[in-house]
Amino acid sequence: MTTVTTETTEETPWVKRLRALQQNPPPIAKLIGFELADLGAGSAVFTLVGDPSRHANPMGTMHGGVLVDIGDAAMGFAMASTLGEGESFTTIELKANYFKPVWTARLRAEAKVVKRSRTLGYIECDIVDEGKALVCRLASTCMVLRGDAAAGR
Repeated sequence: MTTVTTETTEETPWVKRLRALQQNPPPIAKLIGFELADLGAGSAVFTLVGDPSRHANPMGTMHGGVLVDIGDAAMGFAMASTLGEGESFTTIELKANYFKPVWTARLRAEAKVVKRSRTLGYIECDIVDEGKALVCRLASTCMVLRGDAAAGR
């Protein structure tokens, strides 16, 4: 298991919650096989070892949805690490650009919050292979939720 680090000395309730998911990952992480590798203030890194027997599309390369899923997870954790008490968020836009096909590779999804305002967050994520070649770049806009809108999330 990879050790998760953070750039801040004081952990928010959200960062503690995200770290706990390392011990008990959500079902989608188990299904696809990605893991949290690093968590910082406004950043997160996930890794995935591509497996053609699990992740291939009908053409034999890694399915684009798998790439989006690992990137979305990294961007979600990066955004969540910026949340305060009583806040949550939801994704309102997600975009992916694919640059290189992947069959079998150790992928790294590196997400960073580019801009966070009171109501929105804009996050970017690069997915690179073990040679650091850019495989996919994603961008996401998230809306911060508070009060009743954040309840139960």
